[in-house]
Amino acid sequence: MEKNNLKGWLYLLPAIAFLGFFMVYPLIDVFIYSFEEGYNSASQTYYGVGLYNYSYVLRDPYFLQAVKNTLILVGITVPLSTGLALLISVGLSSIRTLRNAFQTIYFLPYVTNTLAVGLVFMILFKKTPYTDGLANLIIGWFGAEPIDFIDGPYWAKMFVLCFYTIWVVLPFKILILTSALASVNEIYYNAARVDGTPKHRIFTRITLPMISPTLFYLIVTGFIGAFKAYSDAVALFGTDLNAAEMNTIVGYVYDMLYGNSGGYPSYASAAAIILFMIVLTITCINLLVSKKHVHY
Repeated sequence: MEKNNLKGWLYLLPAIAFLGFFMVYPLIDVFIYSFEEGYNSASQTYYGVGLYNYSYVLRDPYFLQAVKNTLILVGITVPLSTGLALLISVGLSSIRTLRNAFQTIYFLPYVTNTLAVGLVFMILFKKTPYTDGLANLIIGWFGAEPIDFIDGPYWAKMFVLCFYTIWVVLPFKILILTSALASVNEIYYNAARVDGTPKHRIFTRITLPMISPTLFYLIVTGFIGAFKAYSDAVALFGTDLNAAEMNTIVGYVYDMLYGNSGGYPSYASAAAIILFMIVLTITCINLLVSKKHVHY
């Protein structure tokens, strides 16, 4: 038995070494950097240890704006994308003809380059001297004034960012939920139909409990992915997200390292640790909620 345990640990050793070197060590390193005040990456020196980096980041208006944008993005896109994906998956599961064709169409955005899709969205929503864009053309049909969704008011830019994010993440969720729905045993549905159970009760009492682990997985990964959003905003509003008031927490970390205000790894590390704690807290809350509502 001991030989088998040793053999198992030997098999796991490469993975443990990889995770330790590329994940655990950088996390510890970032945690240490976040407390080093005035850290200079060139000379590898700092003049003190304390909480000043956290204090600076939490008082920085750019960081507060990034937190606001990220929380709005998470709060809107995760529930909406999961709900829409569930509705579409149920619809796809209920049809026989052209099901594979529809699944392929819905999955196409997932295999398309994110920046390329962002440029297309920018063209559709951006108002220029030559065109108001397709979105404003549709708005004009209802007699409303054209809106610049890219360089205009904050709510309009946030609408485009949320719409774009939902459109990008929807295909993956549809694929996973369609597979989960297909795995539900037909015996449960047949028994419910024999008892004359209404369709809505079949959905709430059989379908949802049976696919609840998959839904929980999509919600948790959706929260984590939304908190890491950055490339979506860059694709729509360019690299100067602070000027557009559309920066995210990950974008703030990148700016502190490499942007126009770059060269401050201590501030970037503090912001990264704050992001880590936010994601960890929300994940723990989801885990606690799942104990009552997820059926394995």
